[in-house]
Amino acid sequence: MFGISDYGAFCAAVLVFLMLPGPGTFALLNSAGKGGFRAGAAATAGVIAGDQVLLWLAVAGVAALLAAYPAVFLAVQYAGAAYLAWIGLRLLTAREGAASPVRIEPRHYARQAFFITLLNPKAIVFYMAFFPLFVNPATHRGIPTFAAMAATIAVITALYGLALVAVARAVRQQVQSRRGLLRWLERLAGVFLIGFGLRLAFSK
Repeated sequence: MFGISDYGAFCAAVLVFLMLPGPGTFALLNSAGKGGFRAGAAATAGVIAGDQVLLWLAVAGVAALLAAYPAVFLAVQYAGAAYLAWIGLRLLTAREGAASPVRIEPRHYARQAFFITLLNPKAIVFYMAFFPLFVNPATHRGIPTFAAMAATIAVITALYGLALVAVARAVRQQVQSRRGLLRWLERLAGVFLIGFGLRLAFSK
């Protein structure tokens, strides 16, 4: 199909990759928890947009550039780590009863999720290693094949992301009257985001 070998396995692999805990997944959960389904859906759109940028950069061979110039890779890596840690720190240091350190505004969540996804240079390397596994050299059509892969990834991400935020919204409705629990969850979100930032900064 469009030069993709074993399309079913390709879809399954994408879904498994999405299910692995990471900054993007937590951004979706935090957005839905803070702003409801609309904010979570906006964050899903942000994740998809950021992922598509990284995907096409990988196709263009940017991973080779990053591998050839480690300083460039490190600069993007540290920028992503700093951004994640900054968001997490704001969640941790917000005063009780104060306005949320992250505005409940769907467009804001879309931007936040976009940059959290975009500032992860390792995703480019992942795609460079991932795509060849499912490209059939005999039927490969070049750009149309990669476009089919990109569209498939976008659709699966949308379905998974919306399902995830729907669950997060249901949980939010159950606990929204308990301010102490919500504040604890907000701080937990901050800890996880700082942790993701540190892992990104210091992982080899």
